[in-house]
Amino acid sequence: MSQSILVIGESGRGKSRSMIFLDSLLTFLINVVGKDLPFKGFKSKYQPYNKADKTGNSVTVHDAPTIIKYLKAVSDKMPHIKQIVIDDAQYIMAFEFMASAKTKGYEKYVTLAENFFNVIKTSKELRDDLTVIFLCHSEDITANGQTKTKIKTIGKMLDEKITLEGLFTIVLLAENRKSADGKKIEYFFTTNSDGSSTCKSPEGMFPMEIPNDLNAMLSKVEAYYNEA
Repeated sequence: MSQSILVIGESGRGKSRSMIFLDSLLTFLINVVGKDLPFKGFKSKYQPYNKADKTGNSVTVHDAPTIIKYLKAVSDKMPHIKQIVIDDAQYIMAFEFMASAKTKGYEKYVTLAENFFNVIKTSKELRDDLTVIFLCHSEDITANGQTKTKIKTIGKMLDEKITLEGLFTIVLLAENRKSADGKKIEYFFTTNSDGSSTCKSPEGMFPMEIPNDLNAMLSKVEAYYNEA
């Protein structure tokens, strides 16, 4: 059974940036909105996948059924790939919502919720040595006077019927701040919640904050689960 990890955060907090440390030879990118990645040389590291000659490690696709097909294809036919990154994954919902914006009724929300749920479900059914990382925008919600940061969704069905973060064992919150001298921005992940977010991780896997580095994070996860 494959593993899936969720990373949430506001735009500009370093979610996509954290990919810079991954070995692109071992990584397949599903770029939902087709945006440029925010680091030097990304186009040489993530080249468009060519079905004819089976080269490349990046696709731009936003509909859930096609994303599921790519997840299964990577699992079955690309044994060298060890991690799949779905960047801007919340836009899977946004694109589908906009495509049916003029459609009235509750049914479109049911379909939207089902499709996104199926992407997550599939990410857990791939080969054992594969990890799927979902990079998603966050949103703040306020209930009973308390504000909490969670994954951004569309409509209330996913929130009311399914707690998406509950489908993941590891949920990281991408954050940044000014350095002590005020001369640069420091990027990091928060790994457990103080009640103000939905981030979480197994006890003892991480300290409260870790570097904004997906490769180092994956190494920590592997060591934790394989520890005798």
